[in-house]
This record gives sequence, structure tokens and C-alpha cells, in this order.
Amino acid sequence: MQSDGDAGPVADGAIAPVPDAAPDRCSFTPAQPVWVVEGDAISVEIDCGSGEALTDLTIPNLPSGASLDASTNTITWTPGLDQAAVYKLQLRSSALNGVSDLQIGVADAYDNPNNQPIVDATLYTMELGLPVIFIAQEPDNDYQFEPMQVTYGGVVHNAEAKLRGKSSLSYPKRSYALQFDKFDAFNESKFANFTNRRRVILTSTFDDNAYFRQRMAYNLWSQLQPTIPIEAYNVVVYRGTEYRGLYTATDHISATLLKRSGLSESADLFKAENHDANFRLTANDGSDKSELWQGYSKTEGAPSEGEDGAFDSLTALVDFVANSDDQVFNAEIANLIEIDDYVAWWMHVTFLVAEDSGGKNSYHYHDEVRTWRVAPWDFNSSFGQSWETSRTDSDDYVTFFRLNLLFERLLSHPTIGPEITARYKATLESGPFAVANLNSMIDGYMAEIGMAAARDWQRWQNEYRGFDRWSWRSGSFTTHLEEVSYVRTWISERWDFVHANY
Repeated sequence: MQSDGDAGPVADGAIAPVPDAAPDRCSFTPAQPVWVVEGDAISVEIDCGSGEALTDLTIPNLPSGASLDASTNTITWTPGLDQAAVYKLQLRSSALNGVSDLQIGVADAYDNPNNQPIVDATLYTMELGLPVIFIAQEPDNDYQFEPMQVTYGGVVHNAEAKLRGKSSLSYPKRSYALQFDKFDAFNESKFANFTNRRRVILTSTFDDNAYFRQRMAYNLWSQLQPTIPIEAYNVVVYRGTEYRGLYTATDHISATLLKRSGLSESADLFKAENHDANFRLTANDGSDKSELWQGYSKTEGAPSEGEDGAFDSLTALVDFVANSDDQVFNAEIANLIEIDDYVAWWMHVTFLVAEDSGGKNSYHYHDEVRTWRVAPWDFNSSFGQSWETSRTDSDDYVTFFRLNLLFERLLSHPTIGPEITARYKATLESGPFAVANLNSMIDGYMAEIGMAAARDWQRWQNEYRGFDRWSWRSGSFTTHLEEVSYVRTWISERWDFVHANY
């Protein structure tokens, strides 16, 4: 038996080279990480994938309480309630010249009444297969960033944070916006292309017990190859040492994202805040607009919101869409907007039945050189549920024309309209909306987040079902796995319905 009570988690897993190295005859198994929760017993048998007999296995840095049975090459361990961390065990065999790491991740037993707080956030980098991000405390508000220590991937950042999201402000599990210094940026390269990020959004999954709607919507948007793609992946969030659960991490649509998309950092960027952002002369309630830019805020560019001329470019676009006759609109619209982007937006929101993203919850970019570009935002209303989680039919024939006059005019265009139909059909049959692609995406999400989603569901299911905004749904609630099945079925039925129309 072998044990080293002084050993702890290893930050980098570095191993000294074997002198006079001969060919490695032992590819140790398991090669994949092993995940366990504090207080649960594990038994891990070490082997050589090559089939060689392993007779002299040593592990010099076994954690406290773990043991190695040399006769069976089996590690046994029941991690204590103060041992949450990621451990990299050094596996060695002199006879076979084998040197490798075995990663064992011990998840915090947050729901055990005797649990101990996580000792070191820099060593708790993963949980059940997903990266972990720690924010020091709950931010005070949703309108002003405040200093906030953020720990991710073993790195402590002196960053800033605030609450975000109008709907999620009332959730018991709220959403956050993080802001990093340009010399201390956020980086993630394994799970997403999040390199040198200044802004990161952490969106609560409290309103989605499938746990991947937001991520899948953004991933599909990026697959449509727009000018402004949006990265998204899943993380586990802790507030201090308190488990908050599974979140969706996404890009923040701001000047830095525009620059990465090949656009100007100093250009105008407008956010559609409500359904008055409809490209019409009238507001969503039918009343005359006081300003044509009604329904929007300005998030980037000069003049800033509140200054004279801040909305001039947007006013001109809305005026053109709302007032130009068919001949002028048909002749000039392709010179004003990036048609492919706006068509992708329409296809995206109509296939997903993304009710909140067909008019509001979109960003519109403009500068003096490039045509208008668009990026949609916020997809808790998608894939068979509305913003307050009620069910939406898979055979809803939605065009969003009432919410968006621009969509109506593009579809009525004598050449663009037929091109949209052809593109939609191709996207359904062999593109991002193909059922095989959609199911493959879900398979990938579930393989990655399955354990973390089950853990989140255990933590939040009672508050989810009892939340006042949708507690009336008592007869139609699903478990996490039932919701995943529901989304798969809805997608299949949605594909059949939309394909029949194109």
C-alpha cells in the first residue's frame, strides 16, 4: 500500500523527465479525468493501454486519505469534505518507462450539512468536466460595475462585475456581466475561443432546465456565418465559495467584439431594448413614435446617447425602411444593410421561434464605410418555450412581420425574397438547421454538461418549479432529462413543419 498524507492538489502537474528516456511502453489508462464528489468513494484501476503488464506502478503524490493497492494497481479514495480541488496524480513505471498524469476532480459537496468551504479557488479549476469561475460576491446593481475579484483557470483577476438582464434580476440565480482589465484579460481556449476577452457575460440557466438553449442558439447563429459571430460555452459559477450552478458564458457585444469581427471599434452600435424597435413609424402598441429610434439604446460610438445626433444614423435607416416606396426600397436596400446578416437573423429567429429576438434583443452596427450589420441576443425564449417557460408550438408559422417591418420588406423583395427561400431550404437540408446537425450538437452538449446539469437540477429544481412567474405551469413541468427529450422532439417537428413551407 502507498500513501502520502502531505500531498495535495497539483497546479501544473509537472513531472521530471526520465533519464536516458527509452520509448514509452505504457500508455496509462484511464487517460480521461475521473470525477467524484466529496464524501463519495472511488476506485480507479490503472492499466497499460498497450497491454503490457504493469508491475511497478508508483504514484508519488497521492492525496491525503487515498491509497494504492500495488497488487491490483487500484487507487481507492473517499475524499473528505475539505478536499474539493483538481488533483493531477503522477503515474510512473520504471520498468516500462511510463510517465503520465491522471486527473481526479473532486467536486464540492455543497449540499452536505457538514461541508467545508473550498480551500483554494485557484486549485478548483474544474467541476464534473466543466471549467469553474469564482466571483467574490454578489454585485450591488445592474447599472454600474464594481471592483470584483474573479478567479478562473487558476488565475486571480482584479476585475469588475455587475448584475445583468431585466428578467433574470428577479431570479434566485441571477446573471452577471464581468469586465476585465486590458492587461489582465479573460482567457479560455479549450472550451471556446475566448482569448483576450475584456467583457464576459454569465447568463443564468434558471429559466432553462435543458441547460443549453442559449448556448445552442448562439452556436447556430455563428454557424450561419454572420459578420458578428458570438462565442458561447458552459461554466460552473461560485459566488464566494457558494455553489451557484451551471451558466452560459458568452461574448459581450461591444467595441472589442466588433474589432475581432473586422469592424470599427468607434462605430455606432445600437441595442433594441423593446418591441418598439420595429422599423415602423408606430410603436408596438400602435401609437405614433416620438422618435424613429424609439425602442433602442446606444451602447457604442459617438455622439453618445444623450448627446445631439447620437441616433442620426439609426433614424435614417428606420425612416428608409418605413417610408421608402417599393421601387426605392428594392433598388437601395442592399447598399444600406448587409443582406446576408439580416436574412440570417430572420431565418434564425423564425426557426427557433425566438419570440424575444425577432424585434428587440438585437444589436445593430453602423459606420460610414460598412453597411449595417446585426447580431441577435437573448434566447431564453427559443426551442419550444417562451421567455416565461410556457410551451410554444412547433408548428407556429411565425414571420415576425408585425414586430419587424424590415423582415416583411425583405421577403417581399422581387429578387431577395426568392433568394431567402432558397437559402432557408438549403440551411434546413444540408446546413446548420439539418436535424442531424442539431441532434449532434445536443449530443455534444449532453456529453459535456450532463453531470453538471444533473447537479444544478438537484440544487435549483424546487425553486424553479415554485418560481412565481411560471409556477402556474405545475401540470407541465419536466425534469432535466425530460426537457432535453422535449427539445429534441420539438426540433424534429419544427424541422418537418418549416421544411414543408420551403
